[in-house]
Amino acid sequence: MNNLFTLSGKTALITGSTRGLGFAYAAGLAEAGARIILNGTRQAHMDKALSQLQAKGVEARGFLFDVAQEEQIEQVFNQLDAEGVHVDIVINNAGIQFRKPMLELALSDWQRVIDTNLTSAFLVGRAAARRMVARHRGGKIINIGSLTSEAARATVAPYTAAKGGIKLLTKSMAAEWAQYNIQTNGIGPGYILTDMNEALVNDQAFNAWVCSSNPSGRWGRPEELIGTAIYLASDASAYVNGQMIYVDGGWLATL
Repeated sequence: MNNLFTLSGKTALITGSTRGLGFAYAAGLAEAGARIILNGTRQAHMDKALSQLQAKGVEARGFLFDVAQEEQIEQVFNQLDAEGVHVDIVINNAGIQFRKPMLELALSDWQRVIDTNLTSAFLVGRAAARRMVARHRGGKIINIGSLTSEAARATVAPYTAAKGGIKLLTKSMAAEWAQYNIQTNGIGPGYILTDMNEALVNDQAFNAWVCSSNPSGRWGRPEELIGTAIYLASDASAYVNGQMIYVDGGWLATL
């Protein structure tokens, strides 16, 4: 039964994975046996992340590329093709946040968040799926959503629009690619203790609201997302497709 969850022999590409939740996903999949391909945009962060994984005996490598740039994505996949490296699992995790009321929001900032958080998942997912289809071996695509895939908060409109889009992009990928034995699902993290949320954690009023509004009474930890990621990346979820699984401590279950 445990073999259902093994990722031995699989190669996983995780975008935005040199730190934060992306690194947690990478480390978790590595523990389940996967070879890891990291993505980031800063060499110092990449070097540190690779060093941490390789120190644990993980087979890992990294590529610096902008997930919103189609040409850069294709260059990486073409290089992997030339090396005979097949990506079996993709986690579209890369994302940014930008907080500003919509009445003050510039189009350029809106577009930057949409491109990084939503369009990137389409571009990377499409590049991977094309190769999965050609190999006739299937694959796994996991798109990272958010609580804002379901509900909005003031001042984060582009992030909310992007994460809402991730939910339906996930369903669209499943609708088109399930026939090729590609399972596409999503994870919707709740409020998790990460670098991106550091300012919110340090805001006493906001921190109190998070802890009082969540039935679990606390923030989530990055490692608490790993089990869901392994499940969706493994054969254990072979007939699960087009779903969003929320790891939120029960937040969306309550009013």
